[in-house]
Amino acid sequence: MSHQISVMVHTPAHSGIGGALTYESDTAQAPGTLVRVPLGSRELLGVVWSGHHPEPAEAMQLRAIASVLAGVPPLSANWRQLVQFAAHYYQRSAGEVALAALPSQLRDLNAEQWARRLKRKPKVSASFEGAAQHIPTPTDEQAQVLADIAANEGPFLLFGNTGSGKTEVYLRAAQSVLEQNSQAQILVMVPEINLTPQLEERFRARFAPQWGADCLVAMHSSLTPAQRLKNWLAAHSGEARIVLGTRMAVFASMPHLQLIVVDEEHDPSYKQQEGARYSARDLAVYRGQLEGAKVILGSATPSLESWHHSRPATASEPAGRYMRLAMPSRVGQGALPLVRRVDMNRQPYKTVFSNHLLDAMRERVTRGEQILVLLNRRGYAPVLHCNDCGWKSECPHCSAYRVFHKLDRTLRCHHCGFTQPVPRACPSCGNLDISPLGRGTEQLEEHLAELLADVRRSDGEHIRIARIDADSTRLKGELERQLAEVHAGAVDVLVGTQMIAKGHDFRRVTLVAALNTDGALFSSDFRAPERLFSLLMQAAGRAGRDANMSLVSPCEMWVQSHHPLHPLFEALKQHDYPAFAEQQLREREQATLPPFSFQALVRAEARSQEAAQGFLNAARDAGAALADELLVDLYPAVPMTIQRVANIERAQMLIECTSRKALQHFLANWQADLHAMRSTHRQVIRWAVDVDPLAI
Repeated sequence: MSHQISVMVHTPAHSGIGGALTYESDTAQAPGTLVRVPLGSRELLGVVWSGHHPEPAEAMQLRAIASVLAGVPPLSANWRQLVQFAAHYYQRSAGEVALAALPSQLRDLNAEQWARRLKRKPKVSASFEGAAQHIPTPTDEQAQVLADIAANEGPFLLFGNTGSGKTEVYLRAAQSVLEQNSQAQILVMVPEINLTPQLEERFRARFAPQWGADCLVAMHSSLTPAQRLKNWLAAHSGEARIVLGTRMAVFASMPHLQLIVVDEEHDPSYKQQEGARYSARDLAVYRGQLEGAKVILGSATPSLESWHHSRPATASEPAGRYMRLAMPSRVGQGALPLVRRVDMNRQPYKTVFSNHLLDAMRERVTRGEQILVLLNRRGYAPVLHCNDCGWKSECPHCSAYRVFHKLDRTLRCHHCGFTQPVPRACPSCGNLDISPLGRGTEQLEEHLAELLADVRRSDGEHIRIARIDADSTRLKGELERQLAEVHAGAVDVLVGTQMIAKGHDFRRVTLVAALNTDGALFSSDFRAPERLFSLLMQAAGRAGRDANMSLVSPCEMWVQSHHPLHPLFEALKQHDYPAFAEQQLREREQATLPPFSFQALVRAEARSQEAAQGFLNAARDAGAALADELLVDLYPAVPMTIQRVANIERAQMLIECTSRKALQHFLANWQADLHAMRSTHRQVIRWAVDVDPLAI
């Protein structure tokens, strides 16, 4: 007897196939079962989906499934519901979301290869050999927060200052869950891969002695396909009790999930920027509701959305959906750094480091202390230019400049990757005197070496300067090696981009210097001040983490700015995130910006800007009647900030509404118009809807 089953396969959003496809099977298949099915001339992995599928007409010949992936338990109903919700909310096909969430080897191995994979004997894991970790006594604040988490349902926003011991709260909350339930699983998410190893080390040292070396697995894009499959299967089977990963881990199949931790929840890295543009943080909150799991969002500088959702009740409005838990004090005697503002208007033209800052740096180095210098721009200089004719190193394929990298003497576009050797003379007028304009981390490293050449360490050796950015850590293992040198005290001054400002526990750092911070103060992006304040607060938090260092000399953060009296720097000086958040939320409420409204962006790419904007404006006209009915605002199409990348023109259109429900209703019904217009706008290469965009 044959059975009809509905199977979800990976179908792109543009295909118009948004739901499951019907196949024939000799045996009934449970929803969530992984199968291989024919589609056109290919054979694809699919997931048997739930829900009634209508009987096909007699004339329709159904194709049979090719095989069932043996040895893999069906994916749970909650996992399928998470995928369904993400696809609906972020306007993608469920098959695309579901199959992208599975390891690539599951998709690529055929039935024979999978059978061979199953026959392999699993490697016997080595027993945990690390030293037993000293478990610190919780502070009064930590104990109170843990008691609140145990007594309430959540979700929780853990607002803890840098160095207040948020990680210890995560560890103790996880331990409590594991001890209460012999099957319980825990998901811990971090924003970036470079934060994963050190957090993994702490979790493994805490839990491996009791629950075994296999109790924890990692999930991030740096793993090999084989490692990802092995870790995914360990989580799916329930063997792995803790999954530690980046945003992709929110879709990990964990049948016994009881606790979700989202560390540094404010970080933009939790928002996927390709394919289904989902927010892993927001999906984590939804998944917690779905699974009945507690959710802890942790940050020293929460996103304004999370801060607003955790607002206490007032006479005029009810409390937010989250429960706010505060840990304002640092663990031990560690003190928050004193923030010093340098007015660059009073410095000589083109000054990079003020004399007072240089004196402070020399003093710290001679005492054996470490310094962080933050400049969020990599390369040697953002532009190479000619003083005679005005030529600049523009990218021929993008509306952006190629960045000058001195180490390999190249001009490199950070958008399309186009790279050329630095020309010997100006390509436009032949002038031999072409020079860098602006500064990047490479130039800063070189300049500091010149300025501090006469400084000696406490042991009489020459000063050692290191740089950490996307260029210096490109090779595998390089980031870990450089961080180990910093932790060992082999580096005196660390120059870097935002990579060095997040999450690292540098015990010897007593001075942080932030350069070129003014750009975000007057940006057209309303989220730029929030991102800048968060970055500076996080960077400041790298200093003074060791109480013994703070006792020798108070730690400091120096901020060089042409606008030192700006309210953002006033709040930073007081380490007063609530004051900054209140001021920003007040401005956003007046302008009806998120979180007081909801947004979506439609982006279109075409060979010409006219074609891209034409498609979007035609889509705007098609949806105008429904938008008026639902009180949805459709703005005219405009070029994107970087409007051309790799010879593709890009345009965007903003959609805004004060009701999330109305916006979702509009987007769902508008999809048909967008698909229908492809045939009349053939110059459009692709289009995509971005719900809750982080950059406009």
